[in-house]
Amino acid sequence: MDLTPHPLVVRARRLATDLLAPEAERVDQEGVPAGHIEAVKRSGLLGVAAPAEHGGAGAPPAVLRETAEILAGACCATWFVQTQHHTPVQTLARSGLPVRERLLGPLSRGELLSGVAYAHLRSYPRRPVRVSRQGQGWRFDGTVPWYTGWGLNDVMLLAGVTDSDEVLFAFAEAREQPGLRASAPLRLAALTAARTVSLELDGLWLPAEAVALHTPYARWAAGDRIKTLHTNPAVFGVAEAALSLLDDGTAAPLRSRLADVRDRAYALADLPAHEVRAGERLAVRAEAYEVLRAATTAAVVAGGGRSMALTSRAQRLAREGLFLLVQGQTAESREAHLRALATPRGQTR
Repeated sequence: MDLTPHPLVVRARRLATDLLAPEAERVDQEGVPAGHIEAVKRSGLLGVAAPAEHGGAGAPPAVLRETAEILAGACCATWFVQTQHHTPVQTLARSGLPVRERLLGPLSRGELLSGVAYAHLRSYPRRPVRVSRQGQGWRFDGTVPWYTGWGLNDVMLLAGVTDSDEVLFAFAEAREQPGLRASAPLRLAALTAARTVSLELDGLWLPAEAVALHTPYARWAAGDRIKTLHTNPAVFGVAEAALSLLDDGTAAPLRSRLADVRDRAYALADLPAHEVRAGERLAVRAEAYEVLRAATTAAVVAGGGRSMALTSRAQRLAREGLFLLVQGQTAESREAHLRALATPRGQTR
């Protein structure tokens, strides 16, 4: 077996050790600086899953997961800004529309950073963002409740739903412009540093050449559901960072639990798409959250009163753990998690 780390894993570790982890507490209070984003761009990590023929690394999913763990454990806010980028890259890689040739190369090579504005699609049949034909393009109206990376991203992948129940994804410049206005940065309990805003859309017009995906909502939702059943690799990265603050005796049993649930989560993630196993995936996801909670709580307890300082690494990790409990949450995953929390350990439902 080849145990040599992938070059991007090596770069991620170097970036984490040299820049992200030492600056994480300051970034938590002051915001992700442009310099962090430039360092991520230079590292090649934005192209980890991008096609090699367009300048990406074409790395397997395991490499994307490992680099995500490393970045999230070092600075969750920086990880969260850059992780948005991979959905636009993967969307373009599967697209046969003209925008693919214009943007896939720059995004794969890290010349541009993309954000995403599509989580509101999961509230369907509500349509927070409505899309309608207008001339040779499309008009967007409504509200994007959450948009991360404002002021750091170059472009965004924006989505809405048409009156005929189709989803449309199109690229726009990530700046204020006619028909697009951003709120002030949102103050959050965790990851305020990731520069999250809400976006008001009032007749934002995008040309047909900006469209990356146009498909029935039901078809898009079926694929998206699989994604939301997975355990986020950031959970394992933040948990491991918390365990590094503990003595070996305290950390060992938690680290064993973490390794076990991680193996099972990734084995499920690697199954063919037709093997959904929704109940099993959601149960493992909830179990991973429980280990994350235990690890971050232990780090706070070990730190004692010092953990209440805003400069405490343990407290930052605990708040980031809270954020990960609801990031990417759907009604299905929320209900499964609540059932798991209400079930005594050792029992199943």
